[in-house]
Amino acid sequence: MDHRFITTAFELPGYKIAGTLGLVRGIVVRSRSVVGNVGASIQSFFGGNITIYRDLCEQARSEAYEQMAQHAAALGANGIIGVRYDATELMPGITEVLCYGTAVLVQNQA
Repeated sequence: MDHRFITTAFELPGYKIAGTLGLVRGIVVRSRSVVGNVGASIQSFFGGNITIYRDLCEQARSEAYEQMAQHAAALGANGIIGVRYDATELMPGITEVLCYGTAVLVQNQA
């Protein structure tokens, strides 16, 4: 999968969408650990960026993105358009991160 062809837009300037292969997604469910919560509490006491939670969020988004790209590649796609993220708290401390888009076949414009 060429990550240059994964976009939040619905078109790729200089390329044409030759076909769509359907919805693709990646889903990650994460929980905060007790150690992480304690560390984040200490960081929040001093204010500023809470890096423990930031890193957890970034890792979950990255994993969901990679799963989505693998799902698209398994369908034979070489691109994904309309990419979006969504997150839902399933219960206190447990969050689902969803990354989804439309798998497409991208070609050079002739």
